[in-house]
Amino acid sequence: MVERISDAEHSVMEVLWDESPLSAQDVAERVDPARGWSANTVKTLLGRLIAKSAITHEEDGRRYLYRPTVARGDYVAGESRRLMNRLFGGRLTPLVAHLAERDELTAQDIAEIEALLKDLKA
Repeated sequence: MVERISDAEHSVMEVLWDESPLSAQDVAERVDPARGWSANTVKTLLGRLIAKSAITHEEDGRRYLYRPTVARGDYVAGESRRLMNRLFGGRLTPLVAHLAERDELTAQDIAEIEALLKDLKA
């Protein structure tokens, strides 16, 4: 299991999950421009992600190429589990109830949940 990553590190991971391996410059060019990050900022984040074992790198001439060590789906599953454990005692039902009580579920969300439950029962 990868150590929890920050929102900034997550932005870098999204780039690498979409395409890898990439150089630091490639990552910097693909990160959301609204962040306004320099190449040095991206390199700092890449270093943190290596320290957390979220990514690995290999030499390619005078540069490094970076790639994730964990799949996006696996990371999302771990974060989802942590959220449920921390806020809802590890149970999904209270999370869904919380969202429903706050009117944060759209009609489409409800239809998708119903379809999922139907498939799970089958």
